[in-house]
Amino acid sequence: METESEKPKPAPILELAWLRHADLDLAADRRTKAFYNIRKLIAWLGVLATLFAIMTQFELFENTQSLQGVIIKVLFIATPVLASIFAAFATKFYSDGSWLIYRAGAEEIKKEIYLYRTIQPKDKRRRDELERRLGEIQRQLFRSLGGEFAFEGYKGPLPSNYKPGNPESDPGFHDLTGEEYVKYRLKNQLDWHNNRINQRKRERRWMTIYILVVGGLGALLAALGNEYALWVAFTASIAAALLGWQELRNVDQTIRNYSKVVMELTLLYNHWQNLEPEERTAKEFELMVRSSERILAAQNREYIRSMQDALQEANLEREARLINQLIKESVESDERARAELLENIVETQHEALAESEELRDTAAKAVLGTLAEEASSEIVQKELEAMGEAITEAFEDVKYHASSFIGSITQVKEEYAHVEISKDTTMEELNTILAKYPKTNDVKG
Repeated sequence: METESEKPKPAPILELAWLRHADLDLAADRRTKAFYNIRKLIAWLGVLATLFAIMTQFELFENTQSLQGVIIKVLFIATPVLASIFAAFATKFYSDGSWLIYRAGAEEIKKEIYLYRTIQPKDKRRRDELERRLGEIQRQLFRSLGGEFAFEGYKGPLPSNYKPGNPESDPGFHDLTGEEYVKYRLKNQLDWHNNRINQRKRERRWMTIYILVVGGLGALLAALGNEYALWVAFTASIAAALLGWQELRNVDQTIRNYSKVVMELTLLYNHWQNLEPEERTAKEFELMVRSSERILAAQNREYIRSMQDALQEANLEREARLINQLIKESVESDERARAELLENIVETQHEALAESEELRDTAAKAVLGTLAEEASSEIVQKELEAMGEAITEAFEDVKYHASSFIGSITQVKEEYAHVEISKDTTMEELNTILAKYPKTNDVKG
């Protein structure tokens, strides 16, 4: 018997591939659950809003002075606002169907894992090929998610869907024979899709019954008339919520999509089971594997396309319109407040500048007035008179010296008018003439 220590160690790339599959599978499951939960909540809030609107018309709740009247009025106002908030949130974070992209990536990785374990065991390059395909798938996910890509951080055992106590559950790491592939992959997918078809059929049947019952009740209330006519709106809101949910679930298209997979996989399963042991050759094995993976990949693409179409048809723009309008008005109000604030700041600055100018003019006038007052005082007048006399004396002195200087120059010129100054003039004559020029008291240099 093979012990735990004797089991072959799984290839690191295969273990990594199962981990990436588990990460994407976990992300897809969480986002799918969150999306459907929020859509259920929005549908119920719409129904409750209609109910509270009807209740406000009754005399018991019409009086806003009573406690019950206030409560109904508050709920009547709050429910559509809450529905709009959740609708806006869902439109922002779930309208692109990101969980479908994660699901497509998980299924694509699983396909590569089974190709690695079935038709590539003898290929020495299969590790490199699986690594290359993992890189391509993750890059495609990154682009499809608009550049926002992260793992959920799966922490459990690998493979994530392996159940050790179930002999039909795939351990996930050893190379597969034809019989093992049929049991772990082909038959498993055949049973899974077949069960999902039956579940969706039951869902469609009960949904149809609910819609017919609610519609019939609404017709009965309308026929009764009087105060019962008000409740027709309530039954209509329930019917609308049920129809919207059925449209979102895309039940009919999903049943057709899964039915095609069941048919094709059943044909492959029957063919393999019809082969004798000696006829189950490597070629037949490879043909079965490639055909099965091609059918499952095509089904996955078709399912995602049909669900994306359903999301576009069942968009939340109408439900989110109220909160979007409130947000828009809030932004516009904020912009108006900013503009008014800026205008007030500029106006205040102008007023401050005008006041500053006025104060400056007043101060200047006060200073000039002080100076004028001081200038008119007896002391200042005497100082100004003394300064004037000093300036006059200085001017007369300069005038006297200038006249004397000019007279001396004129006398020298007349005395030596007969002498011609040239290069032939002797140094003795030049010194005599220079000695006649008047002396000044100016400092030299």
